[in-house]
Formats: sequence, C-alpha cells, structure tokens
Amino acid sequence: MKKVATTIAILLTAWSLLLAQEFKVAKSTGRLDLKEVGDVEVEGHTGNEIIFTSRDHDRERDDRAKGLRAVSSLGLEDNTGIGLSVITKGDVIEVRQLKKMDGPEILIKVPKGVLVSYSHSSPYGSDLTLRNMENEIEVSTVHNDVRLENVTGPMAVNTVHGDIDATLSGSMKSPISIVSVHGHVDVAMPASAKASMRMNTAWGEIFVDPDFKIEFDNQGNLVKYSDNLSGKINGGGIEIKLSSTHNNVYLRKK
Repeated sequence: MKKVATTIAILLTAWSLLLAQEFKVAKSTGRLDLKEVGDVEVEGHTGNEIIFTSRDHDRERDDRAKGLRAVSSLGLEDNTGIGLSVITKGDVIEVRQLKKMDGPEILIKVPKGVLVSYSHSSPYGSDLTLRNMENEIEVSTVHNDVRLENVTGPMAVNTVHGDIDATLSGSMKSPISIVSVHGHVDVAMPASAKASMRMNTAWGEIFVDPDFKIEFDNQGNLVKYSDNLSGKINGGGIEIKLSSTHNNVYLRKK
C-alpha cells in the first residue's frame, strides 16, 4: 500500500508540473501594469525576473482553436502561451488577459523593486491576492475582493463592491490607503506599530482592538458627531487611511 501511495503521489506531482506553464521577463525594476486579469495571485520574491505561471491552461484548451491565434478586441495576441499578452514598453510591463471571461489562473512572482499596478473594471473577475511583498502597490477594482497578506506598502488599494482583508507587515511604509465603497475593510497590523490613523465610514461602524491605544485628535470635542476618526498609535508615524462608505472598518492586532 505504501508503494502504491508513493507512486500516486509522484504521478500527481508530475501531472501538476505538466499542467503548470511559465513565462518569464527579465525585469527587477520599473512597473508591472496588470489590466483586466481576472484570476491572479501576486507574490514577492528575491529573484530578478517577473515569473508568470498558469496552472490550468491545458484544462481550458479549445481543440477547435488548434492552429489558430488567440487575439483580443484590442488587437493583442497571446505571446506567452498561457492566455496573456505581455508587452514591454520601456520601464513598463503591460499585461492583459486575452479571454474576457474564464481566463487562466495566474500566479505572478515579482522582484521587490517592481511597482505593481492592478486594475479591473468588468464583473468577470475573481479575487485578487497580493502576498509577501515589499513593493509599492496600486489597486483599482470594481467587483473584486482584495486580500493583502504580509505587505508593507506604500499602497493605494480601492474597490467599489469588494471586501478588503489585509495583514500589514511590521516594516510598513507611508502612505497606506485602503478603501472600499460597499465592502468591509479589515486590517491587521502589529500593536507596536507607530501610525497616524485616519478611519471613516458613513453607513457603518469602526471597530478597533483594545490593545491599540489611540490618541484621538478630537478627544474631548463634543461639538458634533463625525464619521471621520483620526489619531495616533504609539505616538504616530506611518500614514494609514482605512475607509468604507457603506460597511464596517476593522482594525485588529496581528
């Protein structure tokens, strides 16, 4: 039985490696511009290449398209073999998905010197995950949920209908702005962080871990109620903005 289990494990590993396809760009600085890429995870790494990996391209192969080129309405072509158009324009790497719906699941490994910009406006996208990154981050989406795992910033993350869940590293960098219109904003960071906070919500509530001792800027001012909360944690420092118009804002200890 052990031999059978080992054989099965080896076959599954080989099959997963067979399905995985890679495309690399030798780039350790500049800007990675991801537009309308529906199902993507971005990870930081210590190499000097941007590595694109698709794990499901074979599963979605259209036999009728054999011998034909994939193109988009913008005239772009799949020059990667994994359903993406990747074009270098000076310091900018422009990445677009060829299929409007049901595109490939993509993992992108990015050197820390590359700014990562992600934009998505259609309703066909999936969740966006960015993890283990020291890069500068720009995100603008309409329908995507956004997950930030062990990121430092600087960052400007905005979504209209999605939730944002973030875990910030202890080595954060200013400024950090995390904003959703209709979804919640849930952020965890070390209690020892020195931060100058701005938090607001119009039709939600703000919840803060009691281990954060906030020195409120308007403490003692009872003139009027405000949707905006500002104050300093541990004397102030990194500029952090957390905002949800129609939902709650959560600040919790990492």
